Amino acid sequence: MSIDVEDWFQVENLKSAIARDTWRTRQLRVERNMDRMLGLMSERGVHATCFILGWIAHRCPALVKRIAEEGHEIASHGYGHELLDTLTPDRFRADVARSRALLQELTGSVVIGYRAPAFSIQDWSIPILEEVGFSYDSSSFPVVAHDRYGQLTGLTTEQTIVELRPGFHEVSVSCLQVGAKALPWGGGGYFRLVPYPVFRQGIRRILSSGQPYVFYIRPWEIDADQPRVEGIRGDYRFRHYVGLRKCESRFAALLKDFRWCTIGELVAAEDDTTPATSC
Repeated sequence: MSIDVEDWFQVENLKSAIARDTWRTRQLRVERNMDRMLGLMSERGVHATCFILGWIAHRCPALVKRIAEEGHEIASHGYGHELLDTLTPDRFRADVARSRALLQELTGSVVIGYRAPAFSIQDWSIPILEEVGFSYDSSSFPVVAHDRYGQLTGLTTEQTIVELRPGFHEVSVSCLQVGAKALPWGGGGYFRLVPYPVFRQGIRRILSSGQPYVFYIRPWEIDADQPRVEGIRGDYRFRHYVGLRKCESRFAALLKDFRWCTIGELVAAEDDTTPATSC
């Protein structure tokens, strides 16, 4: 179970209408949304990996501390939510190092995991992540095609966890293989759009293959009352707003219907011989 802790105005689908230099003027809703998610997970005894954006951590330090105190894994979502294909290696290094240092300062624990904004991971970023101190990345989403997702050489839907370099692992977000195509089945718009019984059956199919299931969600996805933004493309509007009113109840059902762990725990147990679990 993983949560990308970012706010509604930082989403790529809204980028054309919300300039970065206006973020400070926007209403922060991430704390109230995370409060609800933390409550739902507490009810089910679920611990998640929370990939926290450094920008959010800087402005909501009490939220970061609470997430850690409640037993969830603290991981990095970078600092400024910039897609990797827009960054130079030096700018990327500075971004992830800044985020990791801040999260470690707030929690007093070592941060070992990273997820790229919009899953925009690139091959060249992996040695930098290892150099900065991370030991796993969970940004790979090996679908057929997507306008933002990055790709790592050699990864497929057949293996969720891969040791890319000695001691450094990639944990891919889950896809559902349908014929020759891989559908994104790890969360996001598909989770909000596809009828929940169908989505649940897809998860069971992934688990039946012997691979763990890796899910992600963002706090704004359970916030049906978030501000509506004008001036964005129709497909981006659909991606962002579809199914928001149903998402919280679906998230609660998902927590109940499967057994969950953090990504850090999954990586640590990668050589275990116990049956695959939902993670």
